[in-house]
Amino acid sequence: MALVYLGLGTNLGNKECNLNEAIVALSGEVGEVLCQSAFYVSEPWGFTSDNNFLNAVVLVQTSLSPFDVLSKTQQIERSLGRETKSMGEYLDRLMDIDILFYDNLIIDSPALKIPHPLIADRDFVLIPLSEIAPDLVHPVLNRKITELLKS
Repeated sequence: MALVYLGLGTNLGNKECNLNEAIVALSGEVGEVLCQSAFYVSEPWGFTSDNNFLNAVVLVQTSLSPFDVLSKTQQIERSLGRETKSMGEYLDRLMDIDILFYDNLIIDSPALKIPHPLIADRDFVLIPLSEIAPDLVHPVLNRKITELLKS
């Protein structure tokens, strides 16, 4: 069984409901949700919008491969109303689920990059991640999440 940290974000519709529905779907489709952060409000990152985001991080225990987790999370995004993935330009979205870490694996393929390459740049990921896994060490940067948040 693998431990997977997933970042969740939504800035459209009933945001709290969107996150709760995503967490329920993850527990049914990906694996047992062992821990979840509080929900955090953040401003849009990488684009301009009048809609703030609601973000969270969950820890899931799964028997799925990293690519199967990707497939399942994309299916969940679509089932919750996401119509398209952002391709080079960020947009408002009902649900976004990012694989942040999958155990200590490092994957660099066109379809999947683990750890997520922008973790260290995103407080909306680091803050909830530091709540549930402050001592987790980034396998590429070799720094704890709390250290990344401080820098």
